[in-house]
Amino acid sequence: MSAHQYDHGHTVAGWTGVGIAAVGSALVGVGVCTTSAGAVAGGLAVDVVALLVTWALHLVGWGKPPGRRPREQWPMRARDAGAREGHGGCLGCRLAGRGRRKARTGAGVEAVAGPGATEPVPPAPVG
Repeated sequence: MSAHQYDHGHTVAGWTGVGIAAVGSALVGVGVCTTSAGAVAGGLAVDVVALLVTWALHLVGWGKPPGRRPREQWPMRARDAGAREGHGGCLGCRLAGRGRRKARTGAGVEAVAGPGATEPVPPAPVG
């Protein structure tokens, strides 16, 4: 039996972003203590880089979707195979244009594509 029963979301994307953001935050702190506007601006720029690196790693599969995951996806180095389609409820995926997309089927019924979507959705009434 494992010491913990839950996936705490440790991912390559998350830890990389935290490491870069820690450096940026330390630089902001040094800038505040020494009253250096350049150090504060540089630290904030490094924090923006941390955000973008984390987002990019999430989109290529080194992050994980929000919510509970199967136990075999708990290890930190487990790559997320569903990242290309986007994660439902994930702001980062929606900002990248991924997630729930509607595709037209041959029967005139719209199917909702995305994780967890299995049933076709009838088209909205016109008029």
